[in-house]
Amino acid sequence: MTESGRVWKYGDNLDTDVIIPGRYLKFSVPDLVQHAMEGVDPDFGKRVQAGDFIVAGKNFGCGSSRETAPGVLKGAGIAAVIAPFFARIFYRNAINFGLPVLECAECLEIEQGDRLIVHLEDGVIEDVTQQKNYGFQPFPPTVMEILQAGGLVSALEKRFLGGGASHE
Repeated sequence: MTESGRVWKYGDNLDTDVIIPGRYLKFSVPDLVQHAMEGVDPDFGKRVQAGDFIVAGKNFGCGSSRETAPGVLKGAGIAAVIAPFFARIFYRNAINFGLPVLECAECLEIEQGDRLIVHLEDGVIEDVTQQKNYGFQPFPPTVMEILQAGGLVSALEKRFLGGGASHE
């Protein structure tokens, strides 16, 4: 899996209430996208494009265990979130939604608007803008299976039901 797009850069400790404020949770994921990240970036939901990346500081996704947060980012078209480390519940929820979360200590060198190419199987982030490469630990085969299927439910359907219906 190779993804390419531009960077949206944010700081440390962005919690799930910032990713998607609780007051909007009564709406469906497609309707929530316009409100994603609005507390720190009011234009994000209007300007994000499929294939874009979020590069953030440490502890991205902390706070509540709001599983809607990674679902909204995936619904917005985010190809991956890159940070030095993630809140563990957010990390697991993101994988379950099929949203790659890449731990990379050096990612803070990446700038807002940079163009990236991410090679998930190889553990390489190419910053095309700065002409630098960064590494991350590639996912084990079971996690890659979940990501390639588009999430945990789809992966289980594919494995046990031979494809089944999609629940996205």
